[in-house]
Amino acid sequence: MTSSSSPSQAAQRAFAQNNPEGLRADALMEEDVAWSFEIDGERDGDQFDRSERAALRRVAGLSTELEDVTEVEYRQLRLERVVLVGVWTTGTAQDAENSLAELAALAETAGALVLDGVIQRRDKPDAATYIGSGKADELRDIVLESGADTVICDGELSPGQLIHLEDVVKVKVIDRTALILDIFAQHAKSREGKAQVALAQMQYMLPRLRGWGQSLSRQMGGGKGGGLATRGPGETKIETDRRRIREKMAKMRREIAEMKTGREIKRQERRRNKVPSVAIAGYTNAGKSSLLNRLTGAGVLVENALFATLDPTVRRAETPSGRLYTLADTVGFVRHLPHHLVEAFRSTMEEVGDSDLILHVVDGSHPAPEEQLAAVREVIRDVGATNVPEIVVINKADAADPLTLQRLLRIEKRSIAVSARSGQGIQELLALIDNELPRPSVEIEALVPYTHGKLVARAHTEGEVISEEHTPEGTLLKARVHEELAADLAPYVPAPTA
Repeated sequence: MTSSSSPSQAAQRAFAQNNPEGLRADALMEEDVAWSFEIDGERDGDQFDRSERAALRRVAGLSTELEDVTEVEYRQLRLERVVLVGVWTTGTAQDAENSLAELAALAETAGALVLDGVIQRRDKPDAATYIGSGKADELRDIVLESGADTVICDGELSPGQLIHLEDVVKVKVIDRTALILDIFAQHAKSREGKAQVALAQMQYMLPRLRGWGQSLSRQMGGGKGGGLATRGPGETKIETDRRRIREKMAKMRREIAEMKTGREIKRQERRRNKVPSVAIAGYTNAGKSSLLNRLTGAGVLVENALFATLDPTVRRAETPSGRLYTLADTVGFVRHLPHHLVEAFRSTMEEVGDSDLILHVVDGSHPAPEEQLAAVREVIRDVGATNVPEIVVINKADAADPLTLQRLLRIEKRSIAVSARSGQGIQELLALIDNELPRPSVEIEALVPYTHGKLVARAHTEGEVISEEHTPEGTLLKARVHEELAADLAPYVPAPTA
């Protein structure tokens, strides 16, 4: 055993030659930093935070061993190499393969290298090992042959299933929920987003805590000085950890509630100014941020990766007729979105429930867009936004199958096909938003004196001006306004002529 604590440069070069997959992290970083006209020339917006995202990368898989290794030179430095496992209980074989393909995309987004994937047909997952003892033995052989260090299961495993499956395959086992939480932890940037992810992680981790060796021994309690003078065993280490996690969760909920207050104040200000709001919701990687950039020039990060943006972005926009409204980009959804995340991100998802119109973005080039629509609508029901009007925006129309587009347009009555990348259908979408946004309820004609120009300005910002004419007596205004402004304009309504 060598005494040096860090490998030499020659050892690093030898490791890179023997492990070409280990260069994947460098390649990923160079891919983001490098610029080319073919890739970057067509990007929507200014991509303000792309350089910031590329400046720091998570080093995955520093230690994925089940044993506690203390000598640093024996740790295996490698990117996590994973084998995917799915249980096919309902639907067709194609549905099961699509679900596993999505799990592979999630794993790659988290920085893993997918080596293999297997699907087992069962009536329901095995209560002990998720896939049954026989298949678990076969999975162990696949892990040994491929050299994998992690197994990812396409479902949420119970604590017992995690332990038993790890005992058989002898490598780390995680489930779909833990994988999604890890991606969220990598991509969250705002203070609120980080707090929400931390809360969801602690909720997931609490029933799955485990200890090694003496860390499970009981603490002394009771009498003076410990030893024999005790009144009984105290807490175990794992019980102490659970108590501390509960205390942290309570503190995190209080902090998120305080942040929610600030968000609610902003919403109240928009309501007071009678500014309509539009929320962009949809499946992850469907093109929500690209659509926001195309409609408003927001410059939000756009990347061909799942959950590239988590923090909601609200931008001011204007309809073709001159009406102001706000456009909010929300967190993307996915099938079987962990309920911990739905609860933790509820304050963020309230942007959808409080909006006047939902733009439901779906990837028209996806193999199963109907499943994406169903998954997003399930989450929309969870946050209580079923009564908000919805427009289905079929994005990536330039890359989609024409037959798929025709089928979706026929099934979804309030739908439109667009391409946020090329601009196809964007003008038609803006006109549709203008028609669907709620309009002021009162149509009024008033002769406003020039000394009361604030009322005219309010009509432009809060209402919809139909016509405006400047006369010697004042501004002859015809507009659709809300009841409050209509009451203020009532004294200047000309008397009807006989």
